[in-house]
Amino acid sequence: MLIGVPKEIKTNENRVGLVPSGAEALVGAGHGVFVEAGAGEGSGFPDSDYVAVGATILPTADEVWAKAEMIIKVKEPIAVEYPRMRKGQVLYTYFHFAADETLTRAVMASGAIAIAYETVQLANGHLPLLTPMSEVAGRLAVQQGAKYNEKLFGGRGVLLGGVPGVAPAEVVIIGGGVVGINSAKMAAGMGAHVVILDTSLDRLRYLDDVLPANVDTLYSNRHNILAAIAKADLIIGAVLLPGKKAPHLITKADLAGVPNGCVIVDVAVDQGGCVETIKPTTHEDPTYFVDGVLHYAVANMPGAVPRTSTLALTNATLGYAITLANLGWRAACRADGALKLGLNVIDGKIVYGGVAEAFGLECTPVDSVL
Repeated sequence: MLIGVPKEIKTNENRVGLVPSGAEALVGAGHGVFVEAGAGEGSGFPDSDYVAVGATILPTADEVWAKAEMIIKVKEPIAVEYPRMRKGQVLYTYFHFAADETLTRAVMASGAIAIAYETVQLANGHLPLLTPMSEVAGRLAVQQGAKYNEKLFGGRGVLLGGVPGVAPAEVVIIGGGVVGINSAKMAAGMGAHVVILDTSLDRLRYLDDVLPANVDTLYSNRHNILAAIAKADLIIGAVLLPGKKAPHLITKADLAGVPNGCVIVDVAVDQGGCVETIKPTTHEDPTYFVDGVLHYAVANMPGAVPRTSTLALTNATLGYAITLANLGWRAACRADGALKLGLNVIDGKIVYGGVAEAFGLECTPVDSVL
């Protein structure tokens, strides 16, 4: 199979879909790998590293897209890339379709096969391709929240860990999944008092067992959320419904009960956000205020630490990429139930329920297409 790795062009996105060691593995398996010139530089991988393992460097994105039977990316295609997608081409990347109808319809119109990292799901519910970036985003959420709590950046002027004689910051984390637990570890490690909410009692019991004593668990309901955010210095949105739009658990009206200068970091922004007032921002212009509350909503948070993120992502995605290349997408998805769940759009048809539900469109059973 011919595999293309274009340069990411979303604002300040420095990750790359494939590191040189991944290219080496694919070339070793008999596949052709075409990398756009400069694609890996933002993550610290020069073109020469790809050439050394047998990949071919092409000067333009158009050439990479035109040659490739499968495109490996990090972020979803943006408008300038829509015309490059074509019928039958496999697109293997993060899509988060349920938060973007324009993207969904563009991929449908192209006839391409969209395999979304975020919906590849194991039988135990684990999301192996989303997990590494959720780990990065969860840790970064606290790092950014601590920074934006500084008065210079518009926050309350609160140090997360406090000092002897001064109470630490109050950190509220809504959602106890991968993002939530990683945020809790970081915030607790910095000395903050942390409240983490989730709707699963089994998950809360687990969190209570593994997290330190300065983390309290709460069942996630309307009453407990409002009570928690009323005292918060930092709120982290960590809600995930795989492949679906995130529910708004904090409304605009609720902000009246949040302390002035409180920071909200909504990691769920890729799926529409769990805060009603959230809208995607960029690393270049990451924050804005609504009713005195600072909102941080960068839609590609792990792009801030591209070397770590790219290495972690390729560790997770490469095995599936090799399977797709070796068997072809149909046989690979028939053979692997987790990979089959990654199929979101096939030849103009939505085959993932959460995406169809988000826009009131028809969902075609994936087995009928396979």
